[in-house]
Amino acid sequence: MLRSFRLRVGLLLLLPALAGQAQIAPPKQITLDDIWGRNAGTFAPRTVQGVNWMKSGGFYTTLADGRVVKFSITDGRAIDTLFDERTSRPAGQPISIEDYQLSADRYAGAEQKLLLATAEEPIYRRSSRATFYVYELATSQLRLLSRGEKQQYATFSPDGKRVAFVRDNNLFTVDLGTMAEKQLTTDGKQNAIINGGADWVYEEEFSMARAFEWSPDSRRVAFIRFDETLVPEYNIQTWGELYPADYKFKYPKAGEDNSTVSVWVADAVTGQKVKVDTGTDTDIYLPRIQWTQNPNLLSVRRLNRLQTQLDLLHADATTGKSTVVLTETANNVLGGQPSYVDLEFTDDLTYLADGKTFIWTSERSGFKHVYRYDMNGTLLGPITSGNYEILNLLGVDEKSQTAYYLSAEISPVEKHLFRIGLDGRNKQRLSLGKGTYSANFSPDFAYYLLSHTSANSPLTVSLFRAANADLKPVRTLETNENLRRRLNLYQISPKRFFTVPTPSGERLNAWMIRPANFDSTKRHPVLMFVYGGPGSQTVKNEWDSRDYFWYQLLAQKGYVIVSVDNRGTGARGNAFRTVTYGQLGKLETQDQIDAAKYLKTLPYVDPGRVGIWGWSYGGYMTALCMTLGADVFKTGISVSPVTNWRFYDTIYTERYLKRPQDNPGGYDDNSPVTHADKLRGDFLLIHGTGDDNVHFQNSVEFVNALVAAGRPFRSFYYPNRNHGIYGGNTRQHLYQMMTDFIVEKL
Repeated sequence: MLRSFRLRVGLLLLLPALAGQAQIAPPKQITLDDIWGRNAGTFAPRTVQGVNWMKSGGFYTTLADGRVVKFSITDGRAIDTLFDERTSRPAGQPISIEDYQLSADRYAGAEQKLLLATAEEPIYRRSSRATFYVYELATSQLRLLSRGEKQQYATFSPDGKRVAFVRDNNLFTVDLGTMAEKQLTTDGKQNAIINGGADWVYEEEFSMARAFEWSPDSRRVAFIRFDETLVPEYNIQTWGELYPADYKFKYPKAGEDNSTVSVWVADAVTGQKVKVDTGTDTDIYLPRIQWTQNPNLLSVRRLNRLQTQLDLLHADATTGKSTVVLTETANNVLGGQPSYVDLEFTDDLTYLADGKTFIWTSERSGFKHVYRYDMNGTLLGPITSGNYEILNLLGVDEKSQTAYYLSAEISPVEKHLFRIGLDGRNKQRLSLGKGTYSANFSPDFAYYLLSHTSANSPLTVSLFRAANADLKPVRTLETNENLRRRLNLYQISPKRFFTVPTPSGERLNAWMIRPANFDSTKRHPVLMFVYGGPGSQTVKNEWDSRDYFWYQLLAQKGYVIVSVDNRGTGARGNAFRTVTYGQLGKLETQDQIDAAKYLKTLPYVDPGRVGIWGWSYGGYMTALCMTLGADVFKTGISVSPVTNWRFYDTIYTERYLKRPQDNPGGYDDNSPVTHADKLRGDFLLIHGTGDDNVHFQNSVEFVNALVAAGRPFRSFYYPNRNHGIYGGNTRQHLYQMMTDFIVEKL
């Protein structure tokens, strides 16, 4: 009896344990539905978006569900609803708020008005038009900004008394006291003259859309005028009707005429205009205008056509007379070679409130660093130095004489937050973990939101007091804990970072995702992902987007995924980035070929099954790898590729290759069209017919060359889709097709 009892107890104790084991489900399999389809939110991280710090101190606002809400910084409590689209309706008509601005009201108490954007229509990558409303917080009065057609780039004046905007390529202001509208320019015309807004190529390559700025005293509006009369038109046909419609816009291909640009200053009240002297050469770029602390002094950045020299001009807003106070040239770079000056490296220009100094970033040492100058352009000294890149200057706290910046000092594949005194002393690292950080500072630099991700960890966002020496957060706004728990249900393979040795002597940064059931004694197929363009990076220790989960899906199927940053990519200094100057595609392709050869020596890689894919510049690289590296790669997928740089725009292409007239070999020697007869292996070419950026023409010409050479390939086009190839079911269709091709051919 005793033995039987013991046996029964043992069985009873064992049964719950077995039941628990039975409930442990096997890992879920990732599907394209989880990434692009019905369940597309499965792996979407939560973010902290739209935080607008209030100048009144201690508060910030956000837009969510049609409500602009005011929050306490320190505890996150909702203090007030500034605007609710459900209760505030013009003439009883519902509106949907898509964006908003708070007025600065610099001289009349802070933030008394809201500028609300509704019915927004995208144009290109950064431009849009919308219907704007002005909302008075004190009276709850909601007024239409203008009764004309939709507006672009509507912006409060610093005193909150006026709004400037662009409509039909002309610049306007509205007096918010009387709602009187004043037209500052009259010559605006489609595909001819643009006042206060960027043309297509400036918007795409200089990352700008609005091309006007209010003076600090709200008296004047400085603006850029684009005369694109001589720029050739590009025609895109849109399909769907009985006869396709033509969409024509000005697009300057390499070597062709650019817009003639000029800078003007208009009086917001009288409309009187002054033209700024920017020199006698009109074949130039004027990509930045910025007011100094002096309301009568405007700064202008000027680039020559080949972007080998950048000048900082200071101009008198009352007379238009200007002086060059600072010049950057590629020849000034220590240890570098003649190449180009990248405007992006000077985008941290900050004029200090003392009115006597400004902060400027330059890579004259061979790496981008921060410098301090007086208003005459005399160097007062470097603020940062060393063999590493400063990635972004986030701001200057003038009270404490401290600069905050993001840097690649720890590693080119990571981004960390630092602060340093304007005298170059007392540098402190504020981000202590591994991975990628970004920061959003309050206007008074009392607080900042610190965002962090790593390759294998989604976003966290925490609030810090800048004065806290212990670097302990005040509170955490987002941890993505739900996503982390959800990821535990799947078999996620971590990204592994490594370096690839090359015959050139460089060690290239790379990452790898292995199959979850990886067996080092077996041979696995490899798919390489490439972008590779100048200054870019795919190898970063940060949380990736949806492609990361596509790679996980492929890893489930037994593939090893690898990405390698070739020579010419970013965060490693001027010499590493500009070595591709004048010969885009040559060294980058060789590095990808050498990386593939290295991977083939690894014992767990099947040397006969290495493929490559890429999009845009990566599509160009893929096409070159499948032709010049035809004996190395078995399979390739090229999405929206440039196939000859003669087809691409002036600003981007000539920065790296000069004009075709100056460097024809640089355009043709490394063009996939030139090497179409070398194609081997299985190749899939994909493009959208409505691509305003990398025109469908690129793929048409490559197809012509492949047909002429008798080379077999597959191609697919997406009607009316732009460079991003999206809309409706498009992305899921695209990734299903690519997945099927990889499974079939690799």
